[in-house]
Amino acid sequence: MQIGFAAPVAGSWATPDNQVRIAQRAEELGYSGVWTFQRLIYPAVPEGDRWAPVYKSVLDPLITLAFLAGETTRIRLGSAIVNAPYLSPLLLAKQFTTIDVLSKGRLDAGVGLGWSPQEFAAAGAPYEKRGKRMDDFLKALDAIMTTDPVDYHGEFYEIANAHVLPKPVQQPRPPFILGGSSEPALRRAGRLADGWVSASRADLSALAPSIELVRSGAIEAGRDPDNLRFICRGVVKVRKQRDGLLSGSYDEIKADLDEIAGQGITEVFVDLNFDPEIGNVDADPKESMRRAEDALEAFAPR
Repeated sequence: MQIGFAAPVAGSWATPDNQVRIAQRAEELGYSGVWTFQRLIYPAVPEGDRWAPVYKSVLDPLITLAFLAGETTRIRLGSAIVNAPYLSPLLLAKQFTTIDVLSKGRLDAGVGLGWSPQEFAAAGAPYEKRGKRMDDFLKALDAIMTTDPVDYHGEFYEIANAHVLPKPVQQPRPPFILGGSSEPALRRAGRLADGWVSASRADLSALAPSIELVRSGAIEAGRDPDNLRFICRGVVKVRKQRDGLLSGSYDEIKADLDEIAGQGITEVFVDLNFDPEIGNVDADPKESMRRAEDALEAFAPR
């Protein structure tokens, strides 16, 4: 199982210097990739209705990856995830391709459907028929990145006989990694993508059923499920007291990584952004970085 690490994108520790330090140190230690995620808004609602504190302040995932492309040379650059409905396939294809070109072919293009009606409304994106739109979006995205000229006519998206250049460095295109936890989303990942990534709130003791649904979707589409990647967002919380998988001491968390691998996961990335003691606007950024440096050393691939 490959091991990656999340870049600082949420809270007080998400600074350019810290992003460069984490990405370069992860590359030195042999991690497979650095990862980002997207959040556009944080609703101003009563405390009992608020989202997790990690979502209060989040840097853009693709601009972060483009920035880190120029500060690294080997490590892969992954988005987990960009919410596709907030963009057009044409714009996202251009952004993905640009990162792939600037990084000389190191992008893992993670996309998802999104889950917040408030964020859909704020982004001016239609919330209805999201599943059908996502199918069409992915087909359009693939056509834009792999054909020239592009001549795509779908139910929701259309690009009529146009050159969209340059094309990505990776051929036929960067891997598409889909998020999602519902059965339709999981089967969609198997039908149309190159892999699946689990959500921050996923039950990490029960990833195997989701993996099987993704694999079933691939088989139904006549694709080889053994070619798919299965990625776990590892929401790690180093604590004296254990509270579920990927929490507790370094040794306990390392044992959990073995258990996760045994379910069929091919890659996991350590994500400290979702630790409220780190990915929080009120956290001490120096202490967050100290803990992140320790975690980088502790979980480094052997």
